Amino acid sequence: MKYGIVLFTSDRGITPAAAAAAAEQAGFDSFYVPEHTHIPIKRESPHPRTGDASLPDDRYKRTLDPWVALATAASVTTRIRLATAVALPVESDPITLAKTIASLDHLSGGRVTLGAGFGWNVDELTDHGVPGAKRRTVLREYIEAMRALWTDDEASYAGEFVSFGPSWAWPKPLQSRIPLLIGAGGTEKTFRWIVRSADGWITTPSDVDIDSQVAMLQEMWRDAGRHGEPRIMALGGRPDPDRLSHLAGIGVTEVIFGLPDRAPADVADWIGRLAGKLGMSS
Repeated sequence: MKYGIVLFTSDRGITPAAAAAAAEQAGFDSFYVPEHTHIPIKRESPHPRTGDASLPDDRYKRTLDPWVALATAASVTTRIRLATAVALPVESDPITLAKTIASLDHLSGGRVTLGAGFGWNVDELTDHGVPGAKRRTVLREYIEAMRALWTDDEASYAGEFVSFGPSWAWPKPLQSRIPLLIGAGGTEKTFRWIVRSADGWITTPSDVDIDSQVAMLQEMWRDAGRHGEPRIMALGGRPDPDRLSHLAGIGVTEVIFGLPDRAPADVADWIGRLAGKLGMSS
């Protein structure tokens, strides 16, 4: 089982480049950042953790662009995977976003993982012209269109929300397939989407005892004739050896740990201590 770090990026505290470099030096396998373009002050969408319009962390208002953040991380690392937990692809133009992700994968040596969400903040999606009731359909079309641009010499796509004629678009990603993970509640509806269009699942903070959910996803994966096993990234809390052993045993492929909102030097020290508790070596 692998271990990753997620930095809730903002315009304060440790930079993505510094955090990623420290995580790579400590031996972590992946580095994740989130995305919110903006947070509408007046909104009807409750936050999943608070249940109302309040936010559990003021960094929701202050997040950095994920792809700029990961590009800075790429420039000071050589091995660690560069990922999002989670990005909101439907809040960008899919043709432009495909170019951005392909460029990052090309320049980083094939290290990009796209962790994507459907978007809990429907008001935020509305400002981008995305109908909340259709956000899963929009994301599927965006992914299909971007994959066409990433793989086809002459790419085209025709959908309800994305449409373009035969086009050239280089660079292609260095990877033959950029992994797509979906961060959303572990429901049958989510897993149907993953089995059809993605490569794995990122749990949410409310997904704690995930044995039955993992088993459901694995069964649906096999029933759909998908090759191998789905990737499953679980959010870590304390690095409890018994829990980590249990997660590995049920098929979790990676556990990711959130960094504290502290001074840069304290965060770097925290990464090193966590690596020690996990028995990792750089």
